[in-house]
Amino acid sequence: MAGKVIIAGAGPGDEGLLTLKCLEAIRAADVIIYDRLIPMSALKYARNDAELIFAGKEPGRHIMEEDEIIRIMILRAGSGKNVLRLHGGDPFLFGRGFEECLAVLNAGIPCEVIPGVTSAIAVPEYFLIPPVLRGVSSSVAIVTGMEDPRKGKSFVNFKELAKAVNSLIILMGASRIRDIAKELIEGGMDPGTPVAIITRAFMENTKITIATVGSVAAGKVVAENPSVIIVGSVVSEGLKAMKLANIKHEEIDT
Repeated sequence: MAGKVIIAGAGPGDEGLLTLKCLEAIRAADVIIYDRLIPMSALKYARNDAELIFAGKEPGRHIMEEDEIIRIMILRAGSGKNVLRLHGGDPFLFGRGFEECLAVLNAGIPCEVIPGVTSAIAVPEYFLIPPVLRGVSSSVAIVTGMEDPRKGKSFVNFKELAKAVNSLIILMGASRIRDIAKELIEGGMDPGTPVAIITRAFMENTKITIATVGSVAAGKVVAENPSVIIVGSVVSEGLKAMKLANIKHEEIDT
């Protein structure tokens, strides 16, 4: 008898932001295939006899390729085991969760999805930057800063986004942050627009840098992975709250 696959989001790295449903899935799983950005302490809830498989990916270095991850999921579930595929953040937001789910269903194996708290929202909010704010921002776009070149075309046009939304939240954009800033300015964004770069949120050595699109475009800011980048006037409003809360940060040309 075949088992099943659960594809779940483990949140942005803080164990406290695991959903109860995700926690239940960890406790019940026979096999857990997990990413590098999950809260690793969550694995302590796994059964002693559970098989734990690390499938972490980072730019330029994949412990396990996606085809192999899917093969293992189908193989283990096909042998009657309950498999939990544990993603950082939310599994369908710039993750491979949907592709994995579709592959599993095509193999005739039941698949359930458990949404997770995405870093795109959790990180700015944790450091008091609101993605939208009455009277300041009524729209937000969440985009990737790094696209797979094998797609043959880009789906993110930063020049068009420059005036299309009030707030912009960029994931996986650290390595391209200068080019992105230049494209935003070319699209008509004011170089004085504030930018927040939050690096290693919910980890040790968290770093918060407040700058402007212009200073980023000029190469005055270097971002590291993993970072969440927030662009827009909401950053200025959040900065006021950060100062009141004594949240440590660095300001560059603001």
